[in-house]
Amino acid sequence: MRVDIFVDVVCPWCFIGKRRFEQALAMRPRLSVQTAWRPFQLNPDMPAEGMPTEEFFAAKFGSAGVKERQQAVVGIGRTVGIDFAFDRIARQPNTLDAHRLIRHALNRGRGDAMVEALFTAHFLKGRDIGDRTVLTQVAGETGLDPREAGALLESESETATILGEEQEARRIGISGVPCYIFDRQYAVAGAQEPEFFLAVFDRAPGGTAPPAA
Repeated sequence: MRVDIFVDVVCPWCFIGKRRFEQALAMRPRLSVQTAWRPFQLNPDMPAEGMPTEEFFAAKFGSAGVKERQQAVVGIGRTVGIDFAFDRIARQPNTLDAHRLIRHALNRGRGDAMVEALFTAHFLKGRDIGDRTVLTQVAGETGLDPREAGALLESESETATILGEEQEARRIGISGVPCYIFDRQYAVAGAQEPEFFLAVFDRAPGGTAPPAA
């Protein structure tokens, strides 16, 4: 089964959705799944240098209720083993370079590890994943050649591909993330509970698990 997962690495629900999807896969150990991480910028107009987090949330949601929203996410995160540390996030990054790095890692069989590392860097450690120096460090920590990753980030490599995929995602109706496309036929939106994915596994053409030996 092929699953294309559209995410943005500054979306806490995408991180939660990743954990829940992994829990569902653990419930079906015999199921063969090929996962491909796909780009979707929630804030495509974000300045390249990012902006202060408080300023960003005030502009997007207003000053009231942000802490309450975050605390609700913190509580849900704990149920899947994520200790969100929103107070550490000083800047809201532009994520185009992060998506380029994910594609670079995906081409080298390290896509899942890179997505996990970027979520961890942003949400748990408060690192600025819009900064190319930080991204190069994360690449090295994920087992990639940091010099190769740094050269990629300083070039325009993968930029057109990422922007093209985002445009296509919006064209087919994706307006938020996470969004899961199963075998290019079935779409599931949102950070669904693991049990929900089990039903989708059975419905998708490639989802029938092999019989027990």
